[in-house]
Amino acid sequence: MIFTKTHTDSRSSARCGILSTAHGDIHTPVFMPVGTVGSVKGVYHRDLKDDVGAEIILGNTYHLYLRPGLDILRAAGGLHKFENWDRPILTDSGGFQVFSLAPIRKLTPEGCTFASHIDGSRHVFTPENNVETQRIIGADIIMALDECCPGDADHAYARKSLNLTKSWLERFAAHFHETEPLYGYPQSFFPIVQGCVYPDLRKEAVDHALQFNADGYAIGGLAVGEPTEKMYEMLELVCPLLPDDRPRYLMGVGTPANILEGIARGVDMFDCVMPTRNGRNGMIFTWDGILNMRNEKWKDDFGPIDPDGTSFVDHAYSRAYLRHLFVAGEMFAGMIASEHNLAFYLELVRRSREHIAAGDFAAWKEETVQKVTRRL
Repeated sequence: MIFTKTHTDSRSSARCGILSTAHGDIHTPVFMPVGTVGSVKGVYHRDLKDDVGAEIILGNTYHLYLRPGLDILRAAGGLHKFENWDRPILTDSGGFQVFSLAPIRKLTPEGCTFASHIDGSRHVFTPENNVETQRIIGADIIMALDECCPGDADHAYARKSLNLTKSWLERFAAHFHETEPLYGYPQSFFPIVQGCVYPDLRKEAVDHALQFNADGYAIGGLAVGEPTEKMYEMLELVCPLLPDDRPRYLMGVGTPANILEGIARGVDMFDCVMPTRNGRNGMIFTWDGILNMRNEKWKDDFGPIDPDGTSFVDHAYSRAYLRHLFVAGEMFAGMIASEHNLAFYLELVRRSREHIAAGDFAAWKEETVQKVTRRL
């Protein structure tokens, strides 16, 4: 995997680049739709490519490990073939899902024991078998196993958590380099920089991660309960410490404003379930602001969903029609909303790239944040 930086913004830390993988190029900054169990909920792969413009999607190691399971994925030839997606895929390690299972998981120096949310069966993730699992899934980019520390943790807990993450990273990296990909193309792994909201721990995490000379670096443990200002503060601290010639991935973030502010601070890669999850519940992101499609005010608005949008669904259906579908409980409502929101997020990063290249990103960002965060 090769990362080539193409443009920088003189008034911020924003930059553009091209991330080259065996399954195609990724233009950064990029937003990656989340395909947790091998699908992006409610959106055809055809539309992800042709309408949304997705260059890379995610899969989730925890969920795919449990269902369909590793035997099926190996027999299929990996996740790309199993879900018929020929562009890049990134998988997380499952660390965040294990974090969310706090009442039914146990962390030890060896690994993490957890109970399946499906049937309660017991399972163990170790750094070594997590490498093996992500080899079988076959993603182009895989994440090191880590513990996702709660955003409100005290320094003592965050210290203990970081020590565990560092120990696991050392074992993960060793096993990654001792094994080979299974399907004839290379895989890259990213260490995850943890440390909660504590500058000393974040700096220590970066110093440790840099020892592995990885193809890219992820920033984890943000947007998990800490104030937004703290998240931005950590990005301002961490991004300049990471290599300028490697991509930086902010995991699980976030709102359109979060993404723009992350780009301004030097982040290259983003993912979040918000476009699809919120879309299924009637929240629509537009270039003029946020719409609640269940509101009665839209019942006779026959204008396009987003007049400034570039998605097919933006102009094929009216706000009145989409509201009708939500009120009627039609599954098509969630499909339209999900496709629109994903297309909006991809257009957000595409326009960001254009303004970075043009040299006016900082001013455009300030204006755009004000527009996309207001409620209509």
